[in-house]
Amino acid sequence: MTSLQIRKLTYAALFLALALVLPFLTGQIPQIGSALSPMHIPVLLCGFLVGWPWGLAVGFIAPLLRSLIFGMPVIVPGAVAMAFELAVYGLVSGILYRLLPKKKWSIYVTLIVAMLAGRVIWGIARLIIAGLSGNSFTWALFLAGAFTNAIPGIILHIILIPVIVMVLEHAGLSLNK
Repeated sequence: MTSLQIRKLTYAALFLALALVLPFLTGQIPQIGSALSPMHIPVLLCGFLVGWPWGLAVGFIAPLLRSLIFGMPVIVPGAVAMAFELAVYGLVSGILYRLLPKKKWSIYVTLIVAMLAGRVIWGIARLIIAGLSGNSFTWALFLAGAFTNAIPGIILHIILIPVIVMVLEHAGLSLNK
């Protein structure tokens, strides 16, 4: 294993640990704690800074592992649908950020496209799970879960993630090259 591979593995482990722990911090704010989508932050950062394979893996594993260890989110439908959603966040943020020019605007474009793609996949996963379990998943439920209830998290991510990416890029800590 090369030094770069070890660094990527270490970063990915750090982002996975953050995805497991951050919900405890935001959970202290009952009104908007879950709406801040704390698990999304380290997964998106992993995609940006470590690359798509690691972002995809951390995104898929984090909600399932957190469900198994802490019981939250509930495994079905929550953690399973989130696993696909977060995997897409890590995948898309890693690929787009590597392909687009290293400009400030590309961070925002990458972030918004990743968040939209992930939310669409979350909706598809929830629809499939609902169909398999004999429940319904309506367009209104999709819009509420993916956008309306997630507004605080969307705003937080659009403000926080680009700043963190720029600071870490400036410090030379990005491995997604």
